[in-house]
Amino acid sequence: MIASSLLYGLLAAASSVKAYSHAKSIDYTVITGIFQQDEAATDPSTFNFTASNFGLINRTYPSDSSCPDRQHTTQWQRLAHYISTLNKKALRNERYALLFMGRHGEGYHNAAESYFGTPAWNCYWSELEGNGTVIWADPKLTDQGIAQTEHVKTFWKQLIEKQKITTPQTYYTSPLYRCLDTAKLTFTGLKLPRNKPFKPVIKEFLREGISAHTCDRRNSKSYIHKHFPTFKFERGFAEEDPYWTEGFAEPSQDQDIRSKAVLDDIFANDSSTYMSITSHSGEIKSLLRVLGHREFRLSTGSAIPVLVKATTLNSPPPSTTILPYTPQKTCAAPPTIRDSSCNDCSCCT
Repeated sequence: MIASSLLYGLLAAASSVKAYSHAKSIDYTVITGIFQQDEAATDPSTFNFTASNFGLINRTYPSDSSCPDRQHTTQWQRLAHYISTLNKKALRNERYALLFMGRHGEGYHNAAESYFGTPAWNCYWSELEGNGTVIWADPKLTDQGIAQTEHVKTFWKQLIEKQKITTPQTYYTSPLYRCLDTAKLTFTGLKLPRNKPFKPVIKEFLREGISAHTCDRRNSKSYIHKHFPTFKFERGFAEEDPYWTEGFAEPSQDQDIRSKAVLDDIFANDSSTYMSITSHSGEIKSLLRVLGHREFRLSTGSAIPVLVKATTLNSPPPSTTILPYTPQKTCAAPPTIRDSSCNDCSCCT
């Protein structure tokens, strides 16, 4: 039974990547020197994006001389003018876009890992639905997670009112509950342009790296629609989760392939210059790798902006190979050691 479901998941992943594929290849280049997160000197473990204006560097741009009323504009307004200028001067096959990629607020799975310790979480507790008190299968946000979204919402409100930031024109989110709720709590109620409201699209491939953990298994399409009725599903979104397979994990190579596929799909079908993506720590790391950005790990409730140049090439995308999921070793009982370096269940007692 496991073998057949694993084969189904592999075939589903391969078919979805093919469905996402486009006739022409898209290359991505990160425009550095715009945000502090671009710089090697910025430490992700201590960086506070809400205390640093999203990391936007206070600098001049080549387009400042043509910026209207530049003496009274904010840094974000001058950046918007710079991006507009870049797009006006770009070749027909080039475009520039600013991605706001946010990680969900703390979920019950995050709190459970902290409580049990990483070895016990990875090798035992994570494959359960919960512990009888808390459910962490496709978990909801904790009170701390909700507070994190409220903090980010207040931050966005200040950016809109005081910094005159250009808000996202389109919104995308992972299908897992913690991301759906984070996006909803963060952006609902903000003063957004009437012609660019918060109407997020749920995209399957923005989900977290698929492991044997039940927190990586999404709920049904019907369940998601019941709880987030205004959210739009991408075309072909399956009723049941076609990828999560008990006891198996997605290779990192496969994750990067689907991250590239979903980015290509977004850029091929969405002409927006400003986009929001609500996803996960591991998936945002994968998206950053695909874009060519330096590694920048996000804590729960954090976000990173990335200015990207997308170039559509006059050639088909290179072929990719989807690898089989790998079986995950588990422990019959949770290990008592809390050393986070023990992640392969060698510490089982």
